[in-house]
Amino acid sequence: MGLLDEVLGSAGGGQSASGGVALPQLMAMVAQLLQQSGGLEGLLAKLQAGGLGDAAQSWVGSGANQPVTPDALGSALGPDLMGALGGLLGGSGGQASSVLAQVLPGLVDQLTPQGRVPESNASIDPMSALGSLMGGPGASSGSGGPDLGGLLGGLLRR
Repeated sequence: MGLLDEVLGSAGGGQSASGGVALPQLMAMVAQLLQQSGGLEGLLAKLQAGGLGDAAQSWVGSGANQPVTPDALGSALGPDLMGALGGLLGGSGGQASSVLAQVLPGLVDQLTPQGRVPESNASIDPMSALGSLMGGPGASSGSGGPDLGGLLGGLLRR
């Protein structure tokens, strides 16, 4: 089972045609997570404060990414944020934490290709990283937004 099946097919609420999370919902959830956390640095600080510092550091570093459980991630990020993110999926905070537990390690890894957090959040393109994580080119369109067709193409190839 590929990442597409795990993330887009297993979450249950916020139904796509296949019964899972729709890609636009996933993209909105990642964008809101980074915005409400104060960017990548803020997100990593929340994870550190919530007891997931070692796991989060493994995502930034060049070694293997440590997994996290949905419960641990939900606890570290807090019920208010998880509830808001779950609402974007048309579900609960538990659903959001399940999706994020699958996506976040690889996403942070993609956002930190040099094994460190970029100096400026302005240089971070989470939608491009999400596309790369899902197997697509993750390229941006000429309008400055994510190339949704490229992201979807990468997902469907998995």
